[in-house]
Amino acid sequence: MNMSDTPRPGTTMISVVVPVYCGANYVEALTAALDELRREWLEQGAPFLLAETIFVDDAAIDDSGPLIDRLALKYPWVVPLHLSRNFGQHPATIVGILHSSGDWVVTMDEDLQHRPEVIKLLLRKAVTGHDDIVYAKPASAVHEAAIRDWTSRSFKRVMQWLTDNPNLSSFNSFRLIRGPVARAAASVCSHDTYLDITLGWFTQSIGVLNVEMKDERYIQTKRSGYSLRSLLSHGWRMIFSSQIKLLRIGSILGLSAMLFSVVAAAYFLIVRIFYPMDIGVQGWTSLFLAITFFGGLSAFMLGIALQYLSSMILRAHGKPTFFTIDRSGDAAGAAWLAQRADPQP
Repeated sequence: MNMSDTPRPGTTMISVVVPVYCGANYVEALTAALDELRREWLEQGAPFLLAETIFVDDAAIDDSGPLIDRLALKYPWVVPLHLSRNFGQHPATIVGILHSSGDWVVTMDEDLQHRPEVIKLLLRKAVTGHDDIVYAKPASAVHEAAIRDWTSRSFKRVMQWLTDNPNLSSFNSFRLIRGPVARAAASVCSHDTYLDITLGWFTQSIGVLNVEMKDERYIQTKRSGYSLRSLLSHGWRMIFSSQIKLLRIGSILGLSAMLFSVVAAAYFLIVRIFYPMDIGVQGWTSLFLAITFFGGLSAFMLGIALQYLSSMILRAHGKPTFFTIDRSGDAAGAAWLAQRADPQP
C-alpha cells in the first residue's frame, strides 16, 4: 500500500478502484478531487484514510496508460495497473479489487460522473446502517436522453424479473464495498459470472443512496460506452450467475398441468358414470388427459433437474455455503460522523 502519511491505529483504510479505458481527459481531475478528499480527512483527524487509488489501464485507447504512471510519481498513494489487453470494465474492476488492501473498497468510473465527495456519503450510509455494500443510485436521468435512460431502466427491470434479484435495479459501478466481501467476491468471479450478483452471494446487507449523477461524456458526444453486444453479454452473465426464475416458473406450470389433468380426469369420470349421454365425441378425453399429465410431468421434472444443475453450477463458480463478516470497526467511524452535519448528496 502506498501512502505518504502514517495512519493512526484503528484508522479505517479506503481503497478506490478506477477502470480506465478512455480517460485521458478525466483521470487527472479525478485524482486531484480524490487528493482533496484525502487531505480533508487528514486535516480533520478523521478515522478514515484514502490509502490507495488503483487505476486499472484496460488497454486504454488514448494516453491514459502513461498518464496514470505519471500520476503515481506525483501521488504516492496512486497505484497504476496495466492489463495485457482490453478485458472490459468488469474484469478491470475485479483486478483492481484483488490488488486492493483497504477495509472498504470504492469502485467508480473514470469520467467524473461519480463525484469523489460522494464517497463520504456512502461511508456514512454504510457505517451507520451496518451495510456491507452501498450503491450510489442515480436520483434523476443520467444521460439526459430519454431513449438511452429508458433503455437502461428497462434492461434492469427485465434482468431483475428473470433473476428474481431484488437488488438488481440498484446495481451501479459506483459502489462502496466492505473490503473482505469485495475481495472474496472478486476472487470467485470468472468470465461467466457478474460481479454484482456474486457480491450478493456473500452478503445481503445492501444499501442504496440516491445521488445526482450526470454522464457528461455521453451528454456531449452522444456516444455510449455500452454497445448492444456488451449489454447482451452483461445480461447473459447476470442470468448465468443466478438461479433463473424461469426454471421455477416452468416447474410450477408443469405441476399445475399435472394437477389440472387429475382434476379433469375426476370430472370426466363423474360425467361418464352419471351423465353418459352428455358426452358427444368419444375417446378424446383420455388422449387429452394423457398429453396434459405426461407433458406436465416432463416439464416439472425438467425444471427440477435444471434448477439442481443451476445450483451445482453456482457452487462450482464459488458460491459459498457461509461467509463471516466483522463489523466491529464501524463504531468508531459512526461516532465520528455523528458529530458532523449530514452533507447533501
